[in-house]
Amino acid sequence: MEERLPVIKQQKQKPRSRSSKKLLLFLFLFFVTLLLVLFFQSSLSKITEVSIQGQQLVAEEQIRTAAAVVPGDHFFSVSSARIAAQIKSLRMIERVEVKKRFPGRIEIYVYEYPKVAYQFGEGGQVEALLADGSVIPVTMHGARLDKPILSGWSKDDPLKIQLCAAMSKLPEALFADVSEIKPAPSASYPDKIKMYTRSQFEIITTIGYLPDKMPNMESYIASIRENHKTSGVLTMLLADSFAPFEAAGNKQEPVKSGTKTQP
Repeated sequence: MEERLPVIKQQKQKPRSRSSKKLLLFLFLFFVTLLLVLFFQSSLSKITEVSIQGQQLVAEEQIRTAAAVVPGDHFFSVSSARIAAQIKSLRMIERVEVKKRFPGRIEIYVYEYPKVAYQFGEGGQVEALLADGSVIPVTMHGARLDKPILSGWSKDDPLKIQLCAAMSKLPEALFADVSEIKPAPSASYPDKIKMYTRSQFEIITTIGYLPDKMPNMESYIASIRENHKTSGVLTMLLADSFAPFEAAGNKQEPVKSGTKTQP
């Protein structure tokens, strides 16, 4: 009986032909390409808004011109680093942050150099001096001059730029009592300056000494006042000394922070 039963042969699965695989791959690539083309042609791939924040002294239009990006440009074709570098090339700009928000939004945050002083221009126009030495006209009438005024400096004096940089690295409060700063160069100290305070003191120091001397100026003046001397010349160079205005040409008295001057 077993010998008479026919043997059922197992049918082998035919492998999928290579042509069908190629067709599927072609169709997949075709639809992906089509979707990409439709996407880049749609408004989703375009810049719809460019916002600028943080500027006070630099005109917004000037920043937009430097950024060289406008609504309608391709969102993915612009580089945040390139936009930031172009805006940073403006002299008054210290730092720039650029953020891309999908879909279509470019946010630009501008950080300007801080104001450190004022000066009067050739026509008497009040001008603000920034930490990098940039000069900005003050257009607001009745603006409060809450920074020292630089006078007697030539227009392109490199020491003036050096002074602005040194002032920007110190707390603003240290210059709150200073009303005016003039150059007073000498053979020994080419960067020597004179500062005049609202409390009726004349301070002689150098631009290079500012970081070390300015933090002690307030305590020096307090020490002098304790000896009932309300005005005079305070010299803060290699050694610190003080003399009342009537005796400024004579030998000055040594002074130390937190100690009384000798009468």
